[in-house]
Amino acid sequence: MGDEVFGVVGAGIVGLATARELTRRRPGVRVVVFDKEDRVAAHQTGHNSGVVHAGIYYTPGSLKARLCTRGVALLKEYCTAHDLPYVECGKLVVAVRDEEIPRLDALYERAAANGVPGLRRVGPEALREIEPHATGLGALHSPGSAITDYAAVARAFGAEVAAAGGEVRLGFPVDRITPDGDRVRVHSGDEHVTVDRLILCAGLQADRVAALAGDEPGPRIVPFRGEYLRVVNDKAAQLRGLVYPVPEPGYPFLGVHFTRRTDGTVEIGPNAVLALAAEGYRWRDLSPAHLARLAAWPGAWRMAARHRRMGAHEVYGSLSKRAYMKAAQQYFPDITVADVERDGAGVRAQALDRDGALVDDFRIHRLGPVTAVRNAPSPAATSSMAIAEHIVNALD
Repeated sequence: MGDEVFGVVGAGIVGLATARELTRRRPGVRVVVFDKEDRVAAHQTGHNSGVVHAGIYYTPGSLKARLCTRGVALLKEYCTAHDLPYVECGKLVVAVRDEEIPRLDALYERAAANGVPGLRRVGPEALREIEPHATGLGALHSPGSAITDYAAVARAFGAEVAAAGGEVRLGFPVDRITPDGDRVRVHSGDEHVTVDRLILCAGLQADRVAALAGDEPGPRIVPFRGEYLRVVNDKAAQLRGLVYPVPEPGYPFLGVHFTRRTDGTVEIGPNAVLALAAEGYRWRDLSPAHLARLAAWPGAWRMAARHRRMGAHEVYGSLSKRAYMKAAQQYFPDITVADVERDGAGVRAQALDRDGALVDDFRIHRLGPVTAVRNAPSPAATSSMAIAEHIVNALD
């Protein structure tokens, strides 16, 4: 076992958590993490809102539900042990329209089935006791929902991998994966590293990298950009924790919400607009090759037809700060367009099946010595240590 080499493609939080788990569970093996960027957590991990999800939204019994519950416990313990930020500020999922009340009730049943701790249904008065400046007809309160700094967590994972004798090899864009007997060669230009097992945690590049290993075309990754606004004045103090809308049925994004960050700033967002490049953080980030590849996938057209109204709404909010804030003010009326400015953006890797369905659950494929994580959207950061356990368990 001591001569074994394990490779992990992707130095985001899922890839680094997996590499760390390998060093813990298989002492003496060499672990190498490959990433094309010059730093860890360069994409999804370093651009999200830092929310630690409690498990409210996910289908009971699904991989997401099980690994989120386990992941929260592991992450909280890890952050406490390593002096990393972890603040249980709580979350309200707020209904602002009558037609949202039945969906809120259904969400309560789902969250209760998932064992979300401390969850309770609250009316308008209790809502205002928790968030004095928020408004709504009722809400779910999850006191255990938290915030952290996922980029800092990822860096800590990477440091543990290095301390255990592993390597985080940055600036190594994987362009070929070839068999070498029972082993696998991972290529970048003229360089290659031969590994016994390879785990692909490539996020926004998950489908492309999996194809290099011979995996099937689907699901295809569709990048969605999420843009944030930031509260720039003392109205940021109005928010105590997290305030979310009731999610739209059949839509995997949670809607524009209010998030307090660990540095004390308050963000509003993200929305969800189709990115025009795999790593398209701005409207001007446009890749004709990416768009042609997306257009060639049958599911893309079916998705567009299915969600055209929601897509148009999201684009309008992206182009108009006033429209963005009109939706947000349903929850915090006193925070207006004059109180915010545009902040950063992230890009979410959302897997899309051939039939046009947005893949909801985590999806992991096995290809002999290669394991490919094909879909790991939110709550993947929350669940990262549990996903790592799940992957490494399957290697035994």
